[in-house]
Formats: sequence, structure tokens, C-alpha cells
Amino acid sequence: MKKNRLRQMSLIAQRLLFLNILEKVKTMNIEKDTINFLCKQFDLKEEVIKYVEEKEELIGKKIFNINRIKEYNQYKVIEAMQRAKLSSTDFYWTTGYGYDDMGRDKVEEIYSYVFNTEDALVRPTIASGTHAITLTLSGILRPGDELICITGSPYETLQKVIGVKGEEKGTFSEFGISYREIPLDKNNHIDVDKVLETITEKTKLLLIQRSTGYSDRNAITIEEIARSIKKIKEVYKDIIIMVDNCYGEFVEKQEPTDVGADIMAGSLIKNPGGGLALSGGYIVGNKELIELVANRSTAPGLGKDCGLTFGMTRNILQGLFLAPLIVSEAVKGALLMAAVYKSLGFKVVPDVDDLRSDIIQGIEFNSKERVVEFCKGIQSASAVDYYFAPEPSEMPGYEDEVIMAAGGFVQGSSIELSADAPMREPYYAYYQGGLTYEHCKLGVMKSLNNLYENELLNKDNLI
Repeated sequence: MKKNRLRQMSLIAQRLLFLNILEKVKTMNIEKDTINFLCKQFDLKEEVIKYVEEKEELIGKKIFNINRIKEYNQYKVIEAMQRAKLSSTDFYWTTGYGYDDMGRDKVEEIYSYVFNTEDALVRPTIASGTHAITLTLSGILRPGDELICITGSPYETLQKVIGVKGEEKGTFSEFGISYREIPLDKNNHIDVDKVLETITEKTKLLLIQRSTGYSDRNAITIEEIARSIKKIKEVYKDIIIMVDNCYGEFVEKQEPTDVGADIMAGSLIKNPGGGLALSGGYIVGNKELIELVANRSTAPGLGKDCGLTFGMTRNILQGLFLAPLIVSEAVKGALLMAAVYKSLGFKVVPDVDDLRSDIIQGIEFNSKERVVEFCKGIQSASAVDYYFAPEPSEMPGYEDEVIMAAGGFVQGSSIELSADAPMREPYYAYYQGGLTYEHCKLGVMKSLNNLYENELLNKDNLI
């Protein structure tokens, strides 16, 4: 009987070994089929595909950590929706003034829970991240107040809002709001000592831009934001600290409002919209500050009580539900992009081993031609408008010509696969987004393939 049992165990072991080998063979065949499909349908070189596959193996452990962050943030979003008692009836919509738009109120309650704030303003009529930031600053600042950006020069579109560039009408400077900015220190960190020296009795609001923008620095991490706010508030407890959170939502477990930021703004067609929000922006923070911003968004006396959401409640909330997953896919894609291009000798920001606090991956190409071909490769990987070839051109709000690759289901949605670059030295391209990791990977391969075929990199490195 003992021999029979051992024989049965031996047969089971052989069976499991056979199934394991069979599964590996199947996987190898699938990989070969995939390579053949990519070569035939996407005109990719086999050596490019294999090169990207090799670099993919280098980021395996980092992907595990990204998944941990995704898991935490997913539970956070679900808990917020349950705490607000989200109901299917909240997806109905009304007309006119929107006084009885229950879904709108529920969206804003959920956003306040997710971002750990007293109140929120979330509206599809906010056109962009720049609009959300401008609305926030306009609601809070008054003639004679001073605004200081403590992370160096802000994003180019906001510089025109402030009035330090361009000749636009209705800027902050035109309304008597003064502005200063404090560069980051030599290590690209917030220079808190300099901030404390610069603040005067006129200073009302300090602005932190979390994301890299069109610069060569890393995004400001939550840890650094927390440390800086703590030191500043110890001396100036009443000063308002605002964070431009565009591109940063759900990249880390905490958000700036978890660590002391008074108010924060961002775009729904970036991270928190999860690729489903059709438009809009959000502002979250202290109740009194949100009231000021709401009065600016509609009118004093109307505030948050007015403003139709045009039936977008379902899209906004379903996008928010998916956002932790979508953001994690985009971060994985950025990491793969960094690994591939760093191995070819290009400077990448953030670097492969850096802590990431936004979804943007910068690559220094030192060549206009490389930037253009890179962006054309990203565009050709798109599911929408893949057949268009982007070219540098003038864009509203930008100083230099800009090239933009974006084939999204939502126009301008930078949580979808996209890339853009100002046409100036040292010719950085900024890649972001991707609703699935596989789409990100295709973007990496198509961009690399373009540079490879146009002999804009050393082909020996790919062999």
C-alpha cells in the first residue's frame, strides 16, 4: 500500500511537471505570436521589441511597490464612496440652475473624504488645471496681497495668468496682486529658510507646484511638502499654503492635504478622472477657502448651490473609482520609459530609482529631431487619431512652439497616452499617461522604433 501511495504521488508530480512545461511552451508561443503581430501590424522592428522586453525585467520589483500604493488608494476611494452613501439615484441629473443636483453634492462630499478636507468644489465647467488654479487664487487673493511660488517658476500657462509673461488682460498684476518666486535650492528642494526670509505682512498665499512642469527637476514628494509646510506654519500659522496637484493624485499613498496644505487644485482630465471624466476640475480644502472660491466660480450668494453638472456625475465618480488603477498603470509605463531610454544613454527625470510623485517622465534628447520623432512615435501608438503626425506649433499660453502627441478618447486628457515638449534647448520631451500598461509599453516601443529607423540613436546599443 505504501508503494502504491508513493507511485501515485510520483505520477501526480510527473503530471504537474508536464503541465508546467506545457504552460511554458504555450506562453512562449503566445510571446512569439505577439512579437509577430507587433512586427506586422505596428511596423515594429523585432530587435526593438526584444530590447524593451529586456529592460522590462529590470523594473519588476518596483512594480510590486506601485501595486501596493494602488491597493491602498483603491480602498481609500471605496471607503469615501461608502461613507457618503453613494446611491444609483445620485447619477440622475437635472436642468437649469442645478439647485437640486444631488449628484453634484455627492461628488463633492466624496472628494472631500478622499482628500481629507473640510469641503470641495468639483465642477465639469472648470476647463483645465490652469483654470482650477486660477479660480482658486482669484477667489482668495485681493488687491494689495502678495502671492509667492516657493517651487520656482510655475507652469507656463500660469505665468501668463499672473502677468509675469505675455501681455494678457485681466492678469493678477493688473488687479494689484504682487508676485514673487523662490527658486528651489541646489538639490532641487524647497528652500524653506529662504521662504521664511521672504514672507512679509503682504504675503497671503504660498503656492507649491508639485509636478515637474517643463523643468528638469523631480516632482516634489509628499514627504518634502509635509516637512516644508510644518516649518513654515511654525512661524506663520495663518499664511495660506496652496498646492497645484496636477499629475500627482494617487501616485503616493498620501496627498498634500493630508499633510497640512490648506487648499489644493487639479484637473479631472488628468489623474482623478481615471480617463472617464469628459471635462472638469476640482478644488479641495478648508471650508472658508472653498466658500471664497465657490463665490468666485458663480457669484456671492450663490456659491456652491448653483451650477449644473450636465449628467456627468456617473463619469466623474466611475473615473475616480478607477483612478488608483489607471494612475498605477501610467506610473509603470513611465518607469519602463525611463529604464529604456536611460539604458541608451539619455538623461531621464525622474531617474529609474527615484521616488515618483507625479506621472510625468522627462527625457533629455538634446535634439529637436529626436523630440519630434519621439512624439510622432507616441502619436502612432494611439487608439484615436494614430494616423496624424504632430508637428511643433504655437499654442495658447506657451512662449515657445510646442509639439503635442495626444490621441485620447477625451481631448487633452493627459492621463491617457500622451507626450509634449517645448521647442527649446536642451530639448526635453515629457511623456505621461496611459490607461493600460500595455498601451504604455506600445508607446515606448513605437517611440523607440521611430528613433531607431531614423538613425537618431546608436543602433549598436539595441543589438
